[in-house]
Amino acid sequence: MTTNDSDLRPAVESAVPSWRGGFGRLWSAAVVSRLGDGLRTAALPLLAVGLTDSPLLVSLVTAAGFLPWILFGLLGGAIADRVDQRRAMWAVDAVRCALMACFALAVWLDEVGVALLLVLAFVLTTLQTLFDNAATALLPTVVPTAGLGRANARLMTGQTIAGTFLGAPLVPLLIGLSAGLPFAVDAATYLLAAALVASIRSAPRERAPRPPGRTLRQDIAEGIRVLWRDRVLRSLCTANTVVNIGMSALIATLVLHVTGWLHAGHSGYAAVLTAYGVGSVAGGLAAGRISELVGRTRALVAGLVLQSCALIVLGTVRSLPVAVVVLALFGAMGMLWNVNEVTLMQERTPAALLGRVSAANRTLSTAGAPLGALLGGAVAAAWGLNTPALAAAALFACGVIALLPAVIN
Repeated sequence: MTTNDSDLRPAVESAVPSWRGGFGRLWSAAVVSRLGDGLRTAALPLLAVGLTDSPLLVSLVTAAGFLPWILFGLLGGAIADRVDQRRAMWAVDAVRCALMACFALAVWLDEVGVALLLVLAFVLTTLQTLFDNAATALLPTVVPTAGLGRANARLMTGQTIAGTFLGAPLVPLLIGLSAGLPFAVDAATYLLAAALVASIRSAPRERAPRPPGRTLRQDIAEGIRVLWRDRVLRSLCTANTVVNIGMSALIATLVLHVTGWLHAGHSGYAAVLTAYGVGSVAGGLAAGRISELVGRTRALVAGLVLQSCALIVLGTVRSLPVAVVVLALFGAMGMLWNVNEVTLMQERTPAALLGRVSAANRTLSTAGAPLGALLGGAVAAAWGLNTPALAAAALFACGVIALLPAVIN
């Protein structure tokens, strides 16, 4: 068994990204924006529950956040490769700031209905398809290639801390002061993030002349071809899609697993979510060192194996303390996956195609999320509340198999 060129360990993690300059500002913008996202993500369902008693309508608010990735994800990647990524990011954040400010005003004036929530979730995620793909393409312009792994780890760890441990817990306090306050703060975070991104000074990327009459459809097709022809990226995308189906099955039914099968109540559910968040932060802090020791693709395979084992334990051992421990491990290995997945894509994809290749990967993995949620609900209804975790374990094991071509030459 041998590793790929991108897995040569002495070279991959040797450079440490500097906090000064472009990376520091990009990191700050990402963390501030995720803080606002955490506020909005936690506050929107609470607002929806106050507006309707229909579980279907409440769930549609979440579904509206998935749909744009399926409809426009590939288009967002193609546009990100055509434009200046830095300008696209701050312009998108400026628009999102205006939208959230107007929405906060509507909440204060008590002029909000479920239809407005659906439209807001859909539009914000549509804008995010351009923002996220542009951000993936921008990072290699402000960080040396050898420092991408550590840069991604720091970005994702900071975002996890901001969204999970700062944003969500603040929501009850802010709502207690005013129902519209979480959304007003979210608007302010978008404005600050836009200013930070706009201040980044990165070297302009050289672009090959675009053939006359080149269409966005042709650009999208080129990105898909590059993803498919690269053995490592193809394996990574396949594994990511399968794993995301399992992840969605678990997330959709985790509250039932904890409160119903474990009989741990709401406090138990809060405990496992906290454990998952703590594990994710720990995984982000350790991702660089682990990748340095074993290589990126091997780290991905080892992480999926450990996650599969954690899910088997979760689905067979009826104990809240055990669930807390295994979900902490699951979160740590999930962050290891996220860091190395993005870094491998940035290392192996030509700069001019990074937005499109990233978009193709994200679109496929996101498309599996609704399927996974339905699978989790169906399995739980048919065979018991613990079985979605076991089904997810099987899918994670399939992800390991899908990754093997990336490790074996």
